[in-house]
Amino acid sequence: MNIKINQGGKMNYREALRAGIEQSLEDDPRVFLMGEDVGHYGGCYGVSKGLLERYGPERIIDTPLCESGFVGLGIGAALGDMRPIVEVMMVNFSLLAMDQIVNTAATLHHMSGGQFNVPLVIRLACGAGLQLAAQHSHSWENIYAHIPGLKILSPATHNDARYMLIQALEDPNPVLIFEHVMLLNNQGEVLNGPEADMETALIRKQGKDITLITYGGSLPKVLIAAEELEALNIYVEVVDLRCLRPLDSDTVIASIEKTHRAIIIDEGWKSGSLAGEISAIIMEKAFWTLDAPVQRICTQEVPIPYPKHLEQAALPQVEQIVTCAKCLIKGEL
Repeated sequence: MNIKINQGGKMNYREALRAGIEQSLEDDPRVFLMGEDVGHYGGCYGVSKGLLERYGPERIIDTPLCESGFVGLGIGAALGDMRPIVEVMMVNFSLLAMDQIVNTAATLHHMSGGQFNVPLVIRLACGAGLQLAAQHSHSWENIYAHIPGLKILSPATHNDARYMLIQALEDPNPVLIFEHVMLLNNQGEVLNGPEADMETALIRKQGKDITLITYGGSLPKVLIAAEELEALNIYVEVVDLRCLRPLDSDTVIASIEKTHRAIIIDEGWKSGSLAGEISAIIMEKAFWTLDAPVQRICTQEVPIPYPKHLEQAALPQVEQIVTCAKCLIKGEL
């Protein structure tokens, strides 16, 4: 089969995800993709469109509407030396497979004394902004980032969308990849390879006044806010976490030691949030370098509303980031 795979250049986020899946299928015959509507329909968000025709029903597998069943099947295949990519249509639906993910995939390596690995990758669409309401719109990365035995990735850039899956499939244990739905149509640049190891946080913008820490779908908002703040002579440094478990705390702390201020932007709810964990790490490792309290900008503590104006009001927005940064510089927080 002679398949031309998009290696680099300009493409949208959806195309970058598809190119990563294609590359994985080409590189390793043990790789297969399965999930609800991934085959004939081409994926709920069109990511796997055309793959069934190219690779056939043995490698692009439509499953029944039973997350616990097909995630469990993926775990079994991984134990059998296959390399399954399991797509869970929306992160909310992953709760139906929580037992398989948390009590089985995450624990088998530990409980077997290292005798068994589970090289499983689970892709999950996440995030709000499409008016899909409270059962299809949440960001639960922090729930899974709490679980030992899992690695949690959040590709915010097109390059990470293209290459993180390939890196994840090389890991001997389960990796969950959270793909924010608001990124899918965005155009961006893809390089000819990954920028860093998948567990490394990256500085997306250099600055000296405040460190803005974020991941996933919030990164574009943070970069817009950074440009607006630069026009006000406030120069922020933007840290893209990329991997939420394990966290690259060294990159975060090194940035704060330079800027002495931090704002964490997290689409999860504030209570029990990943933002709270990062804030605690900063307090433990960089307290004496801070010139101001760490700030958190999170989603309002309500189920995501359906009406567009309420949905937008619930989510972190550029204006909040800019206002928070200005107040932090002025010492008004």
